[in-house]
Amino acid sequence: MAFGNSNRHEIDEDLHSRQLAVYGRETMRRLFASNVLISGMHGLGAEIAKNLILAGVKSVTLHDESVVELWDLSSNFVFSEEDIGKNRADASVHKLQDLNNAVVVSSLTTSLTKDHLSGFQVVVFSDISLEKAIEFNDYCHSHQPPIAFVRADVRGLFGSVFCDFGPEFAVLDVDGEEPHTGIIASISNENQAFISCVDDERLEFEDGDLVVFSEVEGMTELNEGKPRKIKSARPYSFTLEEDTTGYGTYVKGGIVTQVKQPKLLNFKPLREALKDPGDFLFSDFSKFDRPPLLHLAFQALDRFTSEAGRFPIAGSEEDAQELISIATSINTGEGDLKVENVDLKLLRHFSFGAKAVLNPMAAMFGGIVGQEVVKACSGKFHPLFQFFYFDSVESLPSEPLDSSDVAPRNSRYDAQISVFGAKFQQKLEDAKVFTVGSGALGCEFLKNMALMGVSCGSQGKLTVTDDDIIEKSNLSRQFLFRDWNIGQAKSTVAASAAASINPKFNIEALQNRVGAETENVFDDAFWENLTVVVNALDNVNARLYVDSRCLYFQKPLLESGTLGAKCNTQMVIPHLTENYGASRDPPEKQAPMCTVHSFPHNVDHCLTWARSEFEGLLEKTPAEVNAYLSSPVEYTNSMMSAGDAQARDTLERIVECLKKEKCENFQDCLTWARLRFEDYFVNRVEQLIYTFPEDAATSTGAPFWSAPKRFPRPLQYTSSDPSLLNFITATAILRAETFGIPVPEWTKNPEEAAEAIDRVIVPDFEPRKDAKIVTDEKATTLTTASVDDAAVINDLVAKLEQCRHNLSPDFRMKPIQFEKVSIL
Repeated sequence: MAFGNSNRHEIDEDLHSRQLAVYGRETMRRLFASNVLISGMHGLGAEIAKNLILAGVKSVTLHDESVVELWDLSSNFVFSEEDIGKNRADASVHKLQDLNNAVVVSSLTTSLTKDHLSGFQVVVFSDISLEKAIEFNDYCHSHQPPIAFVRADVRGLFGSVFCDFGPEFAVLDVDGEEPHTGIIASISNENQAFISCVDDERLEFEDGDLVVFSEVEGMTELNEGKPRKIKSARPYSFTLEEDTTGYGTYVKGGIVTQVKQPKLLNFKPLREALKDPGDFLFSDFSKFDRPPLLHLAFQALDRFTSEAGRFPIAGSEEDAQELISIATSINTGEGDLKVENVDLKLLRHFSFGAKAVLNPMAAMFGGIVGQEVVKACSGKFHPLFQFFYFDSVESLPSEPLDSSDVAPRNSRYDAQISVFGAKFQQKLEDAKVFTVGSGALGCEFLKNMALMGVSCGSQGKLTVTDDDIIEKSNLSRQFLFRDWNIGQAKSTVAASAAASINPKFNIEALQNRVGAETENVFDDAFWENLTVVVNALDNVNARLYVDSRCLYFQKPLLESGTLGAKCNTQMVIPHLTENYGASRDPPEKQAPMCTVHSFPHNVDHCLTWARSEFEGLLEKTPAEVNAYLSSPVEYTNSMMSAGDAQARDTLERIVECLKKEKCENFQDCLTWARLRFEDYFVNRVEQLIYTFPEDAATSTGAPFWSAPKRFPRPLQYTSSDPSLLNFITATAILRAETFGIPVPEWTKNPEEAAEAIDRVIVPDFEPRKDAKIVTDEKATTLTTASVDDAAVINDLVAKLEQCRHNLSPDFRMKPIQFEKVSIL
């Protein structure tokens, strides 16, 4: 059976905006064309499926021949008590389909054969015997084209992943980063030319990188676009493996850009990799000896389950000794790969928890495996090559557990009890937790805690707060939300969804921002009553505030964050670890104001300028307009009291917005946007090059336009350029939104939009001889103070009053936050 629709020709940018920023269009297109099989639908399989369905692969087929047991309810978020006795794959398909209707989700409940695998680009096995895994892997490895094969397993507090993407797998982009660039300062004429770059930014080149040159004046032979190899890479220089003796003499300018090269990986099939695993991927550098031992332990477990027909029983010393005996036997025949010091205590822990699939481990490995599948489908990011092992034995209780404490209770938490014991489980159920934020991380945390039974006891309670509402772009990563929840409060919807995972979850949802202004809500009694705090925030200031409260009230804090494909986590334990605010990243180097506004020389400068213009025009000015209209007398009195250049500048922007640039209809917005384009990319540039022509010199006689400054050229608007057309249309739509003006349907038609823009009359521009352009890098503002500020402010206040009388009493503007924008 299958559900959903895979006929996708265009990327839904509103839904996948964050993924597009990380993966890019080409990667997304490859992902959308990929069919994936997931075999094994206990907790790990469900997590992998969830992540891939949200990412938007073409189809996901769920395979499992087993039925849901009560035991599964603590690891698989799609199962409920009503599903017990049903086939795992069938019980999963409907709820997973709800995550993304653009992905075809189907189930397969019969015995899997090699013929089933041929229709997939990637196959993932999370519950398969070693014998079967080798058989299927051999088929996938030799198939033409190769089928990417992933075997993953979580057993108690131990996990493993094996990847085989075929004998020759091309990694198209190893790290997913933009190519590094540098601005050239000098190039020598010699064999093995020495090249130095300006010292405002460190070069990120490495020996052996290929680079291309552009905009070099004098030594123009380098501008032909041919990739060239470099060596001796330093923070601000490198050597070119080329003889430039016969080239022209370097004059000035030039950009050097890294050329990203594909990397070919030769994966070994599982049967060979078991005997020759190569280098293991390390996750904990305090456990250098652990991966070889876990490589041995998982092989021993495979043999134990094959011979006994079951997993070792929790707390059974007999089973533990049998597994240790098998591991010792395998190790004896390993030759050069023999593990010299076998940790028997670790193997004992491994045996005791081998049957349990724990939700935290499933969630972690589900993320890892999901990312490996994306790599296999797209060739973006370096894949895991080939084994990865992980353990978290330090999470076990410090006191030894007796067999009665880990015995099953006929409870949904029996898997956890078999590893941690019943006393520990009771502590989880009685915990009082404060989760701050219910976005992407918050949804995951709430799901995990509901499955684990956290705050599910009579004494337990979880409070979640988030002042944000659900938007369409959230749906691709915040899996507790559905399209019908758009516009609703995140915390309320997340709490309701988490409670549906575990009906005993005692959860309260609030919509308060956590900060000094809400200490009447989150008062001393609230903080003192907590067991632990979990941050799921998206800004540093809020993190620092929560950290300070945890520090004051001596509460443990779980801190984490994500940025694209990167993440961090920090566990803060009172009197044991440092707190979040104890160490700070050094402040990012801020570009001088004049560089950002008049002399940008890299993309970051342009983005900083654009963000500043956006916030000034579309967020701050409308907010100031509303503040004035809400309390005209108090507002103008405060501005007159300030009497400075900033107050004058603010009032000028308000008057301009309500008088000269006030929009009454969408054509007004389009006119405003077209004239903004002309001001930004034509008039300002013409003024700049009029004031500082290409041959201008500094007071010392040096060329004014020397690195890192780059001589600008004005843009010529043409409606045949889609980027220019889209810029003006998008700007007009944003302007219309601030004034509450409806956006006509014809804006979606490029031809009609172009015709409307072409009707705008653009006045001629004449550069001013007395224009002052700030060149001082120490200047902190482009607005200069004047002795007449007070008089100008009084005049502006009078104009503002005239504007207010021409407005309806209920007129208000709508400020737009940059993070909330979704247009075109």
